[in-house]
Amino acid sequence: MSEVNRVFLIVLDSVGIGGAKDAAAYGDEGSDTLKACFDSGKLHLPNLERLGLFCIDGINYGVKPKAPLASFARMEEASAGKDTTIGHWEIAGIISGSPLPTYPNGFPPDLIAAFEEKTGHGVLCNRPYSGTEVIRDYGEQHVKTGDLIVYTSADSVFQIAAHEEVTGLENLYRFCQIARDLLVPPHHVGRVIARPFVGTAPDFSRTSNRHDYSLLPPGTTFLDELQAAGKDTIGVGKIHDIFAGRGISQTQSIRNNQDGMEKTTAWAKADFSGLCFTNLVDFDMVYGHRNDVEGYAQALNRFDVQLGELMGALRPGDVLMLTADHGCDPSTPSSDHSRENVPWLVYGDSIAAGLDLGTCPTFADIGKTCADLLGVDAKIVGTSHALKLKR
Repeated sequence: MSEVNRVFLIVLDSVGIGGAKDAAAYGDEGSDTLKACFDSGKLHLPNLERLGLFCIDGINYGVKPKAPLASFARMEEASAGKDTTIGHWEIAGIISGSPLPTYPNGFPPDLIAAFEEKTGHGVLCNRPYSGTEVIRDYGEQHVKTGDLIVYTSADSVFQIAAHEEVTGLENLYRFCQIARDLLVPPHHVGRVIARPFVGTAPDFSRTSNRHDYSLLPPGTTFLDELQAAGKDTIGVGKIHDIFAGRGISQTQSIRNNQDGMEKTTAWAKADFSGLCFTNLVDFDMVYGHRNDVEGYAQALNRFDVQLGELMGALRPGDVLMLTADHGCDPSTPSSDHSRENVPWLVYGDSIAAGLDLGTCPTFADIGKTCADLLGVDAKIVGTSHALKLKR
């Protein structure tokens, strides 16, 4: 079989598979994102079924093929937290011992005062809020006054919403960088997020010009190790933002899941050697957080179609990995992330088919294995399963 030359690692943002041992400690006992979509009756995932998604430990529903095309595992999160930053950092080889700070009552007055002084703008809202509802409720006041809409969620985020024609995108991005620089310990939130919108009251709508400003990873990641070894490290979607650009040699923004898969498939047809790391955020942002079960299921169906196209574009020596970073069960009363295990599927002509890796104790096994398959001995936590996986 071919030597591994390229790995395509796709994070299906928030596609958890339930069952986290400590879910109750996070208020998420019983959450199961994939099961919620399956129970809708709308799920149709022939390619994921063929790969072996429903063969993973703990999944007692769906079609289990006699000869799965991929190897598979259930991944437990070793870090404290259930957010995008923590999840991706762990995939990359960093286990976080404490969760990033959250602000259920809004940000402290002294922090907001400092932000207002440095930006020259007042602040509206300053409390947890839905992203679509916050522009509905504060958008008109923002347009009239120029004050910035600052809000958070159950995650470790400082979000700034502003009208593209009132504030301007570059100004919004500059204000986000100001916030990022202000948010030092103990207020070191995981991400500052620009949330631009357009339109007139009451018909405001968010645009695709979101931009995330993340903390620098607190340690070495498999991206750093791959880059140091001369491998290409391509980020598609918000991967660049999540790692604050570190360890990423090229980046491509995306408009939505479909665009993300189209760009990933284009990379499969291009020449490079190393890693293509993709995040598909719509599952989480558009459907999970909005408690849209049917929409989530249909989004998975659309992904599955494009997954077939990507599989057909893979070359000898390519490896495809599919996983997630946390859950976001759209069927529960909560609209926030859920503490769940995640799937891991590994497929390629040099990869064993149907190998059940059981349950792995950390997402970090993914990054460690990825680096090992590419011939790089990454000095990160986690266990490599490359020897088991290679045919």
